[in-house]
Amino acid sequence: MTSETELIPAPTAVEGPTRCGFAFEADTALWGEPGTEGTQRWLRSTLGAALGLPLPQGEEGARNTVALRLDDTLPAEAYRLEVTATWGVVITGGSPAGVFWGAQTLRQLLGPAAFRRAPVRPDMTYGVPGQAIDDAPRFPWRGLMLDVARHFMPKEGVLRYLDLMAAHKLNVFHFHLTDDQGWRVQIERYPKLTEIGSWRARTKFGHRASPLWDDKPHGGYYTQDDIREIVAYAAERHITVVPEIDVPGHSQAAIAAYPELGNTDVIDTNSLSVWDTWGINPNVLAPTDNTLRFYEGVFEELLELFPGEFIHVGGDECPKDQWKQSATAQARIAELGLADEDELQSWFIGHFDKWLSARGRRLVGWDEILEGGLADGAVVSSWRGYEGGVTAARAGHDVVMCPEQHVYLDWRQAPGEDEPVPIAHVRTLEDVYRFEPVPEQLTEAEAGRVLGAQANVWTEVMEDHARVDYQTFPRLAAFAEVAWSALPAPAERDFADFERRMAAHYPRLDALGVAYRPPTGPLPWQRRPGVLGRPKGGPPPNA
Repeated sequence: MTSETELIPAPTAVEGPTRCGFAFEADTALWGEPGTEGTQRWLRSTLGAALGLPLPQGEEGARNTVALRLDDTLPAEAYRLEVTATWGVVITGGSPAGVFWGAQTLRQLLGPAAFRRAPVRPDMTYGVPGQAIDDAPRFPWRGLMLDVARHFMPKEGVLRYLDLMAAHKLNVFHFHLTDDQGWRVQIERYPKLTEIGSWRARTKFGHRASPLWDDKPHGGYYTQDDIREIVAYAAERHITVVPEIDVPGHSQAAIAAYPELGNTDVIDTNSLSVWDTWGINPNVLAPTDNTLRFYEGVFEELLELFPGEFIHVGGDECPKDQWKQSATAQARIAELGLADEDELQSWFIGHFDKWLSARGRRLVGWDEILEGGLADGAVVSSWRGYEGGVTAARAGHDVVMCPEQHVYLDWRQAPGEDEPVPIAHVRTLEDVYRFEPVPEQLTEAEAGRVLGAQANVWTEVMEDHARVDYQTFPRLAAFAEVAWSALPAPAERDFADFERRMAAHYPRLDALGVAYRPPTGPLPWQRRPGVLGRPKGGPPPNA
């Protein structure tokens, strides 16, 4: 990579840039091979709108054209982007996804103006320097988990985050749809899940030790058509949506709606409401046939809404106290010949692993699904450090690395009390940049089980869009580079170069309206030249 490159995530290789580049004019056309229609639509609706250009349909081999091609000799998500003053821009991808990631790189090369929804300088012509970029991702799973259960994010906010993911070449959206504090997806056969389970009377303000409350009702949910729209919007951006329905813990919102799902021989579940505070809730699902049939009904509707391979079932933070006291749970343990309540949870998760496998899907769960025995075919989201991922990989199971110590973006970003609701330990931008997804103790074969990495955005202390932005950015940009780029070992990574490239990236985030946490010290882009452009009719752009 040359020192002039200001792309995030960093590409694999760059030839150039040269002084002579390509300018986007009013008659610049767009042409693409069959299979690239989605990227063509995206370029016209997004890049065309930002630059005020129609990007009309062009012809193959014509000059002054952005050409999109496919080459199946390249890896699926790889691309090559070539810019010449004579011909224009050619993006060649190993698949339609590769072409799309190349288009994201082109947008970055055009400068912050290309990230707006309408032209802000109609008198300017924008261009890119001549160069060739070869690029491909390190991991096939480059994820962001968004928790909409603790604080609901309306549909438009979700679509916006899909755009932000695409801009950073992230391709898996883990959609945390249910928890103790809210149920966010419409299930037609169980209307009370949203009629009752999607609203709570009040909300703890701050972390669990806070004495403060927001005494307004909070809630909301996505209709099934909302979900279809979100999934289709993601697919246009080559993002897979992985829904999470949390079982058997984190389920009080569902129990509040349907009390028979709880351990009725231990507590009066009819008195439960949607939970209004944070932490680990003792109220968990009863291990009964009725509960299994209920959630099979939930998943039947989900499979129609989410066509992707993976379905996440949670499985984390499930206290066993009620099961220890429940005659029904103890009878189930005896009936199945299980050793204890940990094996009962393994049986519960294993049931849905088999149920999903029979329908061509794969179960994903947090690393607690290892307790009592790992469910066959399950994928482990390793959140409590590296240990769960190491254990799963050595047992021959696929792993997504998301250890809280490195990629939980609700953790504070600086020491002291200046951070809004400063929870957990400090994880700075540099800390995230030095995260390594593959545990060093794995063999090469075991390391092949690491599908990739994921940053998790838990929203207990993020009451609105601005707080989600502040906690997520700029750290998500660092995470995106870790997940995409072939970086050296953490201690050898050039964080100074990343900060230099971030100086060019902050104006892009500004143009996108991201309320990121400001970098410390003087704003770096105040010392930098403006966007790459020229008055219309002026000379071609130079590097």
